[in-house]
Amino acid sequence: MTDVIIPQPQPGIMDITPYAGGESKVPGVDRVIKLSSNEGALGASPRAREAMARSVLEAHRYPDGNSAALRIAIGEAQGLDPDRIVCGAGSDELIGLLCRAYAGPGDTIVQTAHGFLMYAIYAKSCGVEAILAPERDKTADVDAILASVQPNTRLVFLANPNNPTGTYIAHDEVIRLREGLRDDIILVLDAAYAEFVLRNDYDPGAALVDSHPNTVMLRTFSKIYGLGGVRLGWAYGPAHIIDVLNRVRSPFNVSAPAQAAGEVAIGDQTFLDLSRSHNTHWLDWTQAKARSLGLSVTDSVCNFALITFEAQGRRTAAKADAFLRSRGVIVRRVAGYSLPDSIRLSIGRDDDMELAMGTLAEFMETGGAT
Repeated sequence: MTDVIIPQPQPGIMDITPYAGGESKVPGVDRVIKLSSNEGALGASPRAREAMARSVLEAHRYPDGNSAALRIAIGEAQGLDPDRIVCGAGSDELIGLLCRAYAGPGDTIVQTAHGFLMYAIYAKSCGVEAILAPERDKTADVDAILASVQPNTRLVFLANPNNPTGTYIAHDEVIRLREGLRDDIILVLDAAYAEFVLRNDYDPGAALVDSHPNTVMLRTFSKIYGLGGVRLGWAYGPAHIIDVLNRVRSPFNVSAPAQAAGEVAIGDQTFLDLSRSHNTHWLDWTQAKARSLGLSVTDSVCNFALITFEAQGRRTAAKADAFLRSRGVIVRRVAGYSLPDSIRLSIGRDDDMELAMGTLAEFMETGGAT
């Protein structure tokens, strides 16, 4: 009997640690409060849900392969040229398309040390090395990013604001980054959490796309719009990059329900304002509560708090996570982001936050003892 030949994947594939999404269930616990995935606390806009329900009547039809009505709606809401927008199955898909289209074996990308894991995962899937630029106080450091760039660097990914730290850098610093990069390097500004930011010195990236070549802005409907389950994101960039992305994406990459929901959600300013107001209140409350317990909290502008347990003795992040889970509260461990002493706690509904932080207070008081 001859030996079985096992086909080998392309270089880099076996170096990938698969991305693990936030958990939704705890064995033996009936009522679960999921605060692990930064999902919209108030769910989706009622108008968006109605649009999705109507789209089901045409479920046998292929969706518009160009997402034309959705791109027009995004353009009107954001003041952007719809022809320079491309939509995807979440902004994740667009990250992958950028890596596949513009980098290959022997190339590198640069991202920050605590940046979104999917940048490196997609890079490795293309045989590309991901270089991690050091951060300063869990915040992107422009000088460190520029120092990490190599002659073979093709893309620089900047999550601004960043997940899981919740920090951001000002627009002037983003401009300095762009101007410090070679013209042939694409700067990808991932602004998944832009709608939550209420800082005068912040810009999600559209202005830089218009003023500087080879810059792309990514956005998502998964966070404040509450549409994570339908997978919908979009990119705005120069015409030549959008043309390339349209050539490599799948022909029907955005489902009809996602297009229908997004077209309505992007224009529902009342729901957007309500969601932002809710988040602002409960983020401030959560961070203040955590600090009152003696915990370190990184100032966040997103819809989550990064809580750190260093110098807490036996009260570790791992034990806090286990205690919270025993009470049905699921948060996110972020050891995979090189933050082993921290947990990330998403902002949920009012009673979710009160229960979660009450449980955390009990843990800090008892050390998890029952």
